[in-house]
Amino acid sequence: MARFIDRVVLHLQAGDGGHGCVSVHREKFKPLGGPDGGNGGHGGDIILEVSPQIHTLMDFHYRPHIKAERGANGAGDHRNGARGQDLIMHVPAGTVVHNAKGEMLADLTIPGTRFIAAEGGYGGLGNAALASAQRKAPGFALQGEPGQQHDLVLELKSMADVGLVGFPSAGKSSLISVLSAAKPKIGDYPFTTLQPNLGVVDMGDSSFTIADVPGLIPGAADGKGLGLDFLRHIERTAVLAHVVDTASIEPGRDPQSDIEALETELANYQSALDADTGLGDLRDRQRIIILNKADVPEAEELAEFVKEDLEEHFGWPVFIISAVARKGLEPLKYKLLEMVTKHRKSQPRVKVDKEHTIIRPKSVTKKSTGRFADFTVKPDPEVEGGFIVEGEKIERWITQTDFENDEAVGYLSDRLAKAGVEDALRKQGAVEGCPVTIGFITFEWEPMTGGDPTLAGRGQDARLLGTSRPSAAERKRASQARRGLIDEYDFGQDNEITRESANKDRWQG
Repeated sequence: MARFIDRVVLHLQAGDGGHGCVSVHREKFKPLGGPDGGNGGHGGDIILEVSPQIHTLMDFHYRPHIKAERGANGAGDHRNGARGQDLIMHVPAGTVVHNAKGEMLADLTIPGTRFIAAEGGYGGLGNAALASAQRKAPGFALQGEPGQQHDLVLELKSMADVGLVGFPSAGKSSLISVLSAAKPKIGDYPFTTLQPNLGVVDMGDSSFTIADVPGLIPGAADGKGLGLDFLRHIERTAVLAHVVDTASIEPGRDPQSDIEALETELANYQSALDADTGLGDLRDRQRIIILNKADVPEAEELAEFVKEDLEEHFGWPVFIISAVARKGLEPLKYKLLEMVTKHRKSQPRVKVDKEHTIIRPKSVTKKSTGRFADFTVKPDPEVEGGFIVEGEKIERWITQTDFENDEAVGYLSDRLAKAGVEDALRKQGAVEGCPVTIGFITFEWEPMTGGDPTLAGRGQDARLLGTSRPSAAERKRASQARRGLIDEYDFGQDNEITRESANKDRWQG
């Protein structure tokens, strides 16, 4: 028998964005060709699409680690990197997506609907896209952003029309086996059914689906037994069928008390359905009572005795059947079809989403006014005198910066100053040299004092201290030391050394 998987945990890794390219056009007789570095391609997304051909989450159970394709890097001659291919994963209708905290992100019920489970990273801009009147030939490019990496929980809530509920060993599996082509495991001991069984009841021109869930016991809504794991499969059913064991010899068991106990559990479970976007309150679903095991003489007599009392007490139709002897099944099937048809007519017709409507997770960041107002500055609780800058856009700039390139660091400083980060730090009481954390980077804050960033070579920024680029005097001294004109370790206050004096000292010294 095929295994039914209704809950999986996915470990998702969307594709990383490609890096931008640093390139300058070089062609004969064109000394000022300008920058021509292309942009990196965006990383591929991981998308969940509802498919009517899928009925279980088994594929994800055996392959929970999913990774999308990375975007290609940019190249010279204005060649942009290719976008990473999106990875589309098919899920059955009724799949509910939760994050690691248990918050519901999407309820996928309409075939064709798509949900972006993990977004790929943006590709970095090449130096051609970064050129401006101030930086005519940038010696840097932006790096690609990493794709989203997180865990998601998928839960399958069966889209069955009829849900069979009852105590263990009430005959639910036997009933679904004779009403449909399903072949569930049948035993004479409690909790024979350990996983939901789905079957299709063929009525000629019409049909409906029926679900058999593991037996419920008092306390199932609180996690006792197997109730919590499988109660979700009856959330979307149009009809709830109480299967009652009339041949039970347990003390204190009778049809009316069994039904009342199960109704209490369903009412207690209603609190877990507040966020459900299915059919609403369980108490409003149609009900039917099925008195099973009428093949036993004593059980048949009990069923006939309590039938009118149950109809009067609950107001629901009552049927006496025997799943083993196949007795009383035809009237039950037609009654179930009538109830399902009534429900279908009252519901809006569900059409296949051919346009593939895309559902995106809700933003967790607060929206604010202003172009660069999407950040906050707060004191660092772990570092005395430190500050933390948080913001989706600001943190994205950090991931795009190549900190081994001084010009790229200077460009980042200009972006932060333009965004108002420096002004916000000053208002919070920040002083020069205090540690500031943005994303995964902690640095000593040094306010920009102005200056021209283009007064240095490509890949350098004259405003940054501690640059590794040697000055002209240092390069001259190194050249003289290589030729033996001066002593590399002599930094005396002598007169300027000339070639004639150096040769004289070297040959006569």
